[in-house]
Amino acid sequence: MATISKSDLKKLRKRRARLKKKKMTCPFTAGGNVPRPVYVDYKDLKTLRNLIDREGRILPRRRTGTSALYQRAVRKAVLRARFIGLLPYVSDD
Repeated sequence: MATISKSDLKKLRKRRARLKKKKMTCPFTAGGNVPRPVYVDYKDLKTLRNLIDREGRILPRRRTGTSALYQRAVRKAVLRARFIGLLPYVSDD
């Protein structure tokens, strides 16, 4: 049986630590409770810009940590902001 050297073991542990995923929490639910009604303000551009990428596409839940309930509300808010002209449909590049 092959033995693993200390340096190889150290590299293996670093690789495993890098692959571990951290648990994301929804930025909209404070303390785990969901306020009703669920609403994301389409005029809050600071929040909405964090949820879209440079090309103007809505980031998925696995990237932002948003819950499914709020992801639907974010989608609706981004579509409204685009329609009004607060957010671009595509990037300027």
